[in-house]
Amino acid sequence: MKTKEINLVIIGFGVIGKGFAEVLADKHDFLRANYGVDLKVTAICERDGSVVCKKGIDLDNVVELSLNNNLKAHENWTTLKSLDVINKIRSDIVLELTPSNIETGQPGLTHIKESLKRGMCVVTSNKAPLAVEFSQLQKLAKNSGAELRYEATVGGALPLINLRKHALQVNNINSVQGILNGTCNYVLTKMADEYVSMDVALKEAQNLGIAEADPSYDINGIDTGAKVVILANSLLGMDVSFKDVAVTGISDVTTEAIELARKHNHVIKLIGDVERLDVSPRLVPINHPLNVSGTLNAVTISTDIARDITVIGPGAGGKETSSSLFSDIIDIIRSK
Repeated sequence: MKTKEINLVIIGFGVIGKGFAEVLADKHDFLRANYGVDLKVTAICERDGSVVCKKGIDLDNVVELSLNNNLKAHENWTTLKSLDVINKIRSDIVLELTPSNIETGQPGLTHIKESLKRGMCVVTSNKAPLAVEFSQLQKLAKNSGAELRYEATVGGALPLINLRKHALQVNNINSVQGILNGTCNYVLTKMADEYVSMDVALKEAQNLGIAEADPSYDINGIDTGAKVVILANSLLGMDVSFKDVAVTGISDVTTEAIELARKHNHVIKLIGDVERLDVSPRLVPINHPLNVSGTLNAVTISTDIARDITVIGPGAGGKETSSSLFSDIIDIIRSK
């Protein structure tokens, strides 16, 4: 099989960026043998500079340096910022993996726009830009002839957007709802299983690295709301942004409420209802498919032909999310 070289730029080298790099290092030969592509990372961008090597970066080495917070020690470290790399270094695909502000979509929104304007395809795990300017980004991608793929923005490893694209083409999707935040699900599960307060459950989640030091985006339902926007636009054909979603988090859920739900054979889960553009704690029957534990995500897609399909799996994690990133990358390569 003839091998085609594909150059990648990674913007944001946090948990997801490192996870992707580790998987690419492991799967490089597999991708060459099965898809005829040589995926080469030519730049990795962080806030204060970038590693740039047009011949391809040694991924094992750069991951090790990053884990030791010593990326600047790399022999190819430069002071080039993300936008400098986008404008000066031509790549086939830009991976936008930064954390961004839900109100502005920045800095990821600018990264995505500039990459598309230059005709470079974008694969992203970044929810905020799509939650703020979904339709505008789609138009920009169409006008530029570049692809914009975002499976990794919702549900980590769960194949939701590509499931619609590749397996449910003839179905009308009537509704989509589910658990879209692993931190909230872990906290609610802990409270239910061990009858502890939210503060105790959240503290354990932080100690385990499941929750951020500032967990407000998760606990207040903001993260789930952003994902609802993306699913509403991509699966239900809506044209909405984050401001259109009614969001209520789990901060007011008490152990007493959880115990009362249990007595009536229910659990309390934070549910993102895509059709209704709503995020709120809801009662879920104990034997319902959406009653999943720990950090798992679960989404039910209701259709006219396939009926109800529930997808369950890891909603976060670097390596797990890389599964969705690779799905989009391979899709782009096939389409080209």
